[in-house]
Amino acid sequence: MKKVLLLIGISLLPIFCLANFDFNENCLEAYNSIFQLKLNNARAYLNTERKLRPNNAIIPLLENYIDYFSLLTTESKAQFEKLKNNKSSRLAKIGNDDKNSPYYLYAQAEINLQWALIRARYGEYFASALEIRKARAQLLENNQKFPDFVLNQKGLGLIDAVLGSLPEGTLKSALNTFGVKGNLKEGLNKLNRLASSLSGTDYRSFYPEVVFYYSYVLSDVAHSPAAFSKTISLCKNISDSSLLKAYLQSYVSVRSGHTDEAIQILKNRPTGPLYQPFAYLSYLEGVAYLNQLNLSAAQAEFTRFLQINKGVNYIKDTYLHLAWIELLNNNVEGYKVLAAKGISKGFTYQEKDKQAQKEAAYPAASAVLIKARLLFDGGYFDKALSTLNATTSSAFGTDKDRTEYYYRLGRVYEKLEKDNLALENYQNAVKFGANLSYYFAANAALQMGNIYQSKNNRPQAAKAYKMALDMKSHDYQNSIDSEAKAGLARVSG
Repeated sequence: MKKVLLLIGISLLPIFCLANFDFNENCLEAYNSIFQLKLNNARAYLNTERKLRPNNAIIPLLENYIDYFSLLTTESKAQFEKLKNNKSSRLAKIGNDDKNSPYYLYAQAEINLQWALIRARYGEYFASALEIRKARAQLLENNQKFPDFVLNQKGLGLIDAVLGSLPEGTLKSALNTFGVKGNLKEGLNKLNRLASSLSGTDYRSFYPEVVFYYSYVLSDVAHSPAAFSKTISLCKNISDSSLLKAYLQSYVSVRSGHTDEAIQILKNRPTGPLYQPFAYLSYLEGVAYLNQLNLSAAQAEFTRFLQINKGVNYIKDTYLHLAWIELLNNNVEGYKVLAAKGISKGFTYQEKDKQAQKEAAYPAASAVLIKARLLFDGGYFDKALSTLNATTSSAFGTDKDRTEYYYRLGRVYEKLEKDNLALENYQNAVKFGANLSYYFAANAALQMGNIYQSKNNRPQAAKAYKMALDMKSHDYQNSIDSEAKAGLARVSG
């Protein structure tokens, strides 16, 4: 009877106040500040809370959030090496608290998951895999104990989605060693249900975090055509004072070819000393302007990024973009100087920087092809087609350029829903580039498979996917192979 009365008493407490896991007003203000990227405000609220309630086990969880977003916005490897030592002491503080609170395992899982995501950015794949496995086990156990604690679904949805779509590589190999697998569809469903159900509940304060992860999965993991519209819609319920909202909307806009919208969002983003410095947004604005072929504005933003950036990522990619600007301005010597910096400067933690270093070492691409590529990435498909149609394949003197020419035409025609013309050009790309180290031919075969699948022509789709898999030693090998294997599984079942 005493146990029953105790359980009833606990169930009547507010959900944010369980033992020493006290998500009180100070902690909520800190949490809200974190998701507006006002990290110093969050630190101030936590300092106040620490003086009032030093044993509140929500404090180390929120401190970890601050570290997580500090590292995401600065991209600083030195800061990462320093801050990662905080993890064990925070877990120890939480581990000594109330095991009967739904926040006990949840908080530990969140800390493990956040560090797993950061470590993977710097190549610490084995440690990341261990933390993902630990976080998943903690969330599954917590979900069994507290099935009505809906926040469990946030981490479980993210883990399911990311693990269900990992390309072949070091992190996937490490996770396979531990028998940890995911399911993209299930992960998306969990995040979608959570985003749709939080409004009007006691968990509504967690909505921006759910949208943050859900938008990332839609755009970068699932490559969903609905990523832009869904993200813009979900963000309507987030305050315009949130710099994270501006980042999410502009990032997905650039990724999905909504360049004009991205520039408008970035120009109107909140600024001031309250906000965490976020150099990446200048890089992103530079990409958007360049896709618009506004060369002077792009150059200014890329230069600003290099001046204010304190991190290790996107440096090589920025120099490559600056080199392209020189090439489009008919300055071949300027291109060579900046391409050389794309090789010698920066680091290769990010896939974009790895690819930029490769491209910077290749012979300079045709200005026509660069222009068409940028317009395509910007979502200006008619302009890209006009650019390509102003020349012919005979104008290019190498198989590399001819392959890229046909590949770019195929991509544009596919976006313009002219599938027969897309297939014709993709076939030409495979013809000229199947034995080259560039990704154009392999990705052309992959796209052919996708088109045939959309037409329910399974034999031709399977043939195209196999063609993509048969090509070896090219750029983006792991990601193209993973997508081709997934496509082959779909049409062979």
